Amino acid sequence: MLEYFIESYSTGLFPYIIKILVVILPIFIPFLLVYAIWILRMRYIQMKFISSKTPCLLEVRLPKDIVKSPEGMEIFFSYLHGGGPGSWGAAFVEGEVRPWYSCEIVSIEGEVRFFIWMSDKKNRMVIENQLYAQYPNVEIYEVKPEDDYARSLNFSDVSNVHGVQYKLAKADPYPIKTYLDYGLSDDQKEEYKIDPITNVIEFLGSMKTGESACVQIMFRKHGKEGWKEGVWKSDKDLKKEVEDAIEDVRKKALPKDAGKDTMKFPNPTKGQTEVITALERSATKLPFDTMVRCIYMGKKINDKDYWNPAHIGGLTNCFKQYGSENLNGFKPQFSTGLNDKQKDIQLVFPFMKKVYADRVSMFKRNIVRAYKLRSFFEWPYKYYRKCKPFVLTTEELATIFHFPSAIATQTPTFRRVPSKKGEAPSNIPI
Repeated sequence: MLEYFIESYSTGLFPYIIKILVVILPIFIPFLLVYAIWILRMRYIQMKFISSKTPCLLEVRLPKDIVKSPEGMEIFFSYLHGGGPGSWGAAFVEGEVRPWYSCEIVSIEGEVRFFIWMSDKKNRMVIENQLYAQYPNVEIYEVKPEDDYARSLNFSDVSNVHGVQYKLAKADPYPIKTYLDYGLSDDQKEEYKIDPITNVIEFLGSMKTGESACVQIMFRKHGKEGWKEGVWKSDKDLKKEVEDAIEDVRKKALPKDAGKDTMKFPNPTKGQTEVITALERSATKLPFDTMVRCIYMGKKINDKDYWNPAHIGGLTNCFKQYGSENLNGFKPQFSTGLNDKQKDIQLVFPFMKKVYADRVSMFKRNIVRAYKLRSFFEWPYKYYRKCKPFVLTTEELATIFHFPSAIATQTPTFRRVPSKKGEAPSNIPI
């Protein structure tokens, strides 16, 4: 066969193939143009729809006496599971997209603060009402656009930046280790509770002068996308994936000598039983498309460099506590730094240092820009660096973003409301 293939060079076979391609290619050009025009038009009308909305940033200041478990935050997230194109016309004519939100934990020189951002200000009342319903003692302030802390995150030649975007270690149906696994829903004394978000806040609170660290958790309602959402190809069916994952675990629990014997029953281990229980519980929760992005920045002020390379490891590992061998966890999907292979290449080929330096600089500039715009689900930084969103449920979202108690988090720079507030007595004279 190989001999005949080589002989085809001398028989003029390839020129005939080229002629056929020249004849066929014009037939496909119109289809390619239609597809390109479709993509460009959808991108334009969607960006036009987004620009017509007014975003809003809220700062949430916490009291000292929060004792409610993250379950309150889970109820809050459930009220944000909505929105999106209501009809085909809304998707294809108006470019309507699903609203998205961003929950952010920010440390500017060690002062830790909580923010909630929304792509459409009309959802502000829903967010405020539900937060006050679950946490009556919090204080919520609208941040003016000119006072947005993200405006201070400017990448320049005198700034060092490291950014990470995460993904799940396993398939979406497998849940991470949640607050239920940590026993935060149980009625126990505050001093005995182990809150996984403490690791994140303690890392953020360790920032010093000239340093900033930010955690951005963006999410929107998960749905099986199709024509009505403005896409040609249907998205995955999460419910079917959960069922397949449970069935896969049950198959592994069958005895090795079962073969095709349908009378054999699964005999799962304790770990497999926990996985099945977690999958079944996760299947009952509302799902969200999610992206987690973290940035560390150290400025250079008056020729003094406030960059601490040790914080890069802290940024990469601050979500380790949500992982489990049996279930799921987080790991970096994209990082602005060089990987080991690229470091080896520039050691062997010194002329590549300039190429990699320019590339890293571009990555840093783009991830800071994407953070400031809260852009990931839509353009201009849609799925940046081919990072796809993953699915987290309300329970998982409440685990990685909730308001900790003062005992659980004793970071001295953690911003809290200094005193408890209450309503005036109803019988006070006017």
